[in-house]
Amino acid sequence: MKNYTITVNGTAYDVVVEEKEGGAAPAVQKTVEKAAPGPRAQGGAGAVKVTASVPGKVFKVEVKTGQAVKAGDTIVILESMKMEIPVVAPQDGTVSSIDVSIGDSVENGDTLASMD
Repeated sequence: MKNYTITVNGTAYDVVVEEKEGGAAPAVQKTVEKAAPGPRAQGGAGAVKVTASVPGKVFKVEVKTGQAVKAGDTIVILESMKMEIPVVAPQDGTVSSIDVSIGDSVENGDTLASMD
């Protein structure tokens, strides 16, 4: 068995993975518990979330991790109801993570990126 910490949407989880015999892919045996909150939960890196304002698909990602942006700069473009809808930076800062890929389906309020 191996222990891993896996982060999903900024939340860390400790998991135990048991390897199967015969070279088969490992199977998750159990989720232990939520790991201690990281800097995101404490207002550090990635404290500002950039979220989807409408449901749709990610059409284009306009920035890269580590890129400095100003309030109003386009971060991601969503396609919804055959329209392209820009999602912009709510404030000046640096992009700390891009949490979606082109073609991903998103719902209203889903986190698309994080900023400092």
